[in-house]
Amino acid sequence: MERVPFIGINRHRIGIDGIGVTTLACFHGCTLRCRYCLNRRCLGPDEGMQHLTPKELYDFCSIDNLYFVATGGGVCFGGGEPLLRMDFIEEFRQLCEHNWHLTAETALSVPRDAVERAAETIDDFIIDIKDCNDDIYQRYTGHSNTLSMGNLKWLVKAIGPDRMTVRVPLIPNYNTPEDTDRSVEILKAVGITHFDRFEYTLRKMKEENSSSTP
Repeated sequence: MERVPFIGINRHRIGIDGIGVTTLACFHGCTLRCRYCLNRRCLGPDEGMQHLTPKELYDFCSIDNLYFVATGGGVCFGGGEPLLRMDFIEEFRQLCEHNWHLTAETALSVPRDAVERAAETIDDFIIDIKDCNDDIYQRYTGHSNTLSMGNLKWLVKAIGPDRMTVRVPLIPNYNTPEDTDRSVEILKAVGITHFDRFEYTLRKMKEENSSSTP
């Protein structure tokens, strides 16, 4: 397989991107254009980024194999949007087999085929749903949430809610605490049981945007 670009690879993350000690590998490329994107490099050219094959990433991550095995951890694929790189992730899974726990941080705004393949490959999902109100979602991401919500409903039926955590952020200037409460109720009706509710810090978002090159 040809090498694919990564905007960053971070080792020894604990309790942030899945269970145990985790290496976060963030792919270049995304389908959304979130106004407060933390990783704006994923939207621009991939020149100067680290390009790796699945085997090269596996070899790099293997230096932490002891930590992964001892803590039940592994690799979390982020981005950007990792489910755009299912060919890579499937080959990586063949290399690490089921010795490492694989997590994906995804917005699910991808073709259904990618979600179906991920359901067979990924152990756990951290799903950034933004907001269940389509008008809010469109203003914030530039896209409708019809695709992501449809994929979420399919995924819950396919693998059950225990393998996923859904993030419901309070986003300054885009939604309110009442909006996030409504999103949680809608998601509960879909079958979601694990939530990560938090608030974006507007100052930090502005700093990230001003210091990143799109």
